[in-house]
Amino acid sequence: MHQFIDIKHHYKILSVCLLLILTILITYWQVKNFDFVNLDDLGYVAANPKVQSGLTIDGIAWAFSFTDIAYWHPMTWLSHMLDCELYGLNPMGHHWTSLQIHIANTLLLFFILQYMTKALWQSAFVAALFALHPINVESVAWVAERKNLLSTFFWMLTMLAYVHYTTRPSLYRYLLTLLLLMLGLMAKPMLVTLPFVLLLLDYWPLERLRHQSPFNLILEKIPFFALSAVSAYISSLSVHRYEIVVSMELVPMKLRVANALVSYVKYIEKTIWPKNLAVFYPFPDTLPVWQILGAGLFLASISFLVLLNLRKKPYLCIGWLWFLGTLIPVIGLKQAGLWPAMADRWAYVPLVGIFIILAWGGSDLLKKWTNKKIVSSILAMSIFLVLTTQSFHQASHWKNNITLFENAVRATDHNWLAYNDLGLALMRDGKLNDAVFHFKKALQIRPKYLTAFDNLGMTLYKLGRFEEAYNYYMEALKIDPKDAGIHNNTANVLTALGKFEEAIKHYRKAILITPDFAEPHYNLANILVIQKKFDEAVFYYESAIKNDSEYSDAHYNLGCILLRQKKIKEALTHFTEVIKINSNYKQAYNQIGIILLQRGKIKKAEIFFSKAVQIDPGYKEATNNLLFIKKMFKQYEI
Repeated sequence: MHQFIDIKHHYKILSVCLLLILTILITYWQVKNFDFVNLDDLGYVAANPKVQSGLTIDGIAWAFSFTDIAYWHPMTWLSHMLDCELYGLNPMGHHWTSLQIHIANTLLLFFILQYMTKALWQSAFVAALFALHPINVESVAWVAERKNLLSTFFWMLTMLAYVHYTTRPSLYRYLLTLLLLMLGLMAKPMLVTLPFVLLLLDYWPLERLRHQSPFNLILEKIPFFALSAVSAYISSLSVHRYEIVVSMELVPMKLRVANALVSYVKYIEKTIWPKNLAVFYPFPDTLPVWQILGAGLFLASISFLVLLNLRKKPYLCIGWLWFLGTLIPVIGLKQAGLWPAMADRWAYVPLVGIFIILAWGGSDLLKKWTNKKIVSSILAMSIFLVLTTQSFHQASHWKNNITLFENAVRATDHNWLAYNDLGLALMRDGKLNDAVFHFKKALQIRPKYLTAFDNLGMTLYKLGRFEEAYNYYMEALKIDPKDAGIHNNTANVLTALGKFEEAIKHYRKAILITPDFAEPHYNLANILVIQKKFDEAVFYYESAIKNDSEYSDAHYNLGCILLRQKKIKEALTHFTEVIKINSNYKQAYNQIGIILLQRGKIKKAEIFFSKAVQIDPGYKEATNNLLFIKKMFKQYEI
């Protein structure tokens, strides 16, 4: 009889797992057709040569170093590199990996809760909420948030290893738990709060306090807290190293604390009613006093009530402290980079605490109902149907840059970043006038937003509205006269206006501010060519190549000048380098063909002219050169 019950129980577990996998696939299957998005995906994968090279020795060494893109998280870099090794730059593969990790995280959460509590349906309910809640869409559908998924995967494995350790303590199991925590911290430092969570689990549901003293349990966690401290230090070191820490002068501590209190309440609100979810929520300049006091009173009241019920209903306190505690690293008391008021992705792990409260609290509420099983089943199915529908709809916003930021503009107020990034997406899609509108909207909200000025200037430049572009760049330089990129782009506009001397001044300023910035070196060389100052132009083309060895246009233009100066061998070297960098650079093939033709190597020249024509059948110069060879030298065997 016991064996029959055991088999039945295993079938239930298997059924829950299959149902979870199926519903996740239904909800997220569409992401396999989604693009990379501009916000971080470029730096993490799509425009990162180290990652694109796959798992190389050089790449692995880079992953474990302090990069100039993000805080230290080598495991995340290795994960992206492995995807590039398997799928190249096909977004489908990268999204598929993220989806697989989310499925694994869901199943692990279910197994861990079920193993600890022996409460199958409450555990399944928590796992289903975790799997299907719309607030978790961001973590799954955004390639750059691999760090969130991967760190959570190690979070779950650490918890599983810890529970395994508590059943029969041994040094091996203890060290395994520590190792998994370390790997998780190397994926994202969000796991710094995990030792605190392990202490919570000791109280409920593991109930280790019945047999051990609090002192011993805390002592047991000291190595875990030590790892967390090291991770926090390394993360702090990395953000300070690249000077992206937001100062207290810019965002005072009083405002940070106020936003933290309000954000805690908003996370709960979005959990219960997941409406107007967006990729970015602007950090407020001020907050109404009533919101701050109301949020503080609400949080204090809930904390008091759950502590009051600690013995009778321990899951309330454990779930609540899980939520409050695990959000601390991202609640905004310390800020680096472009810090939002809150973020959906930051709730990926913390909301497990709220889900635990809902699952076990809901079960307790339904105990007195006569038709408990029927009511709970109908209620659960209704909730999951709504969540699946909402998450499917929310995931669709991540299809591409335009759909993502259009949703952000609709879902939030005064979202300067969303307007700017929507404008950028529209600009790259060729919808220049629409882009101008959105850049101007961003500047209306944030008048000193330098990036929007730059993007607006570039768009107006593309539209041929040079005077207007120049005026915006002048405004941008008033905000930051030491921005090398703005000086370079201002000079580009002046070049288009034919004001070469003024343009040269701005290019030189850009070079003076950032000597290793290749583009102004290249652009200055182009003007010097127009002015027939070829020797000076050679110097700046060489400088551009020195700062960016794969600057194909600089190699090509330098080759053309060297060819003009009869330095054939050096010119050929640079044209060959162009083809190595960009195998579809038709002009380089044509120039090599001309050199070979002049040397009498007609058959070889024909190959290069043919390649240029193959790349662009409408390329007249290469076509004429090819016809010339066929017409004049067809009868010769060279």
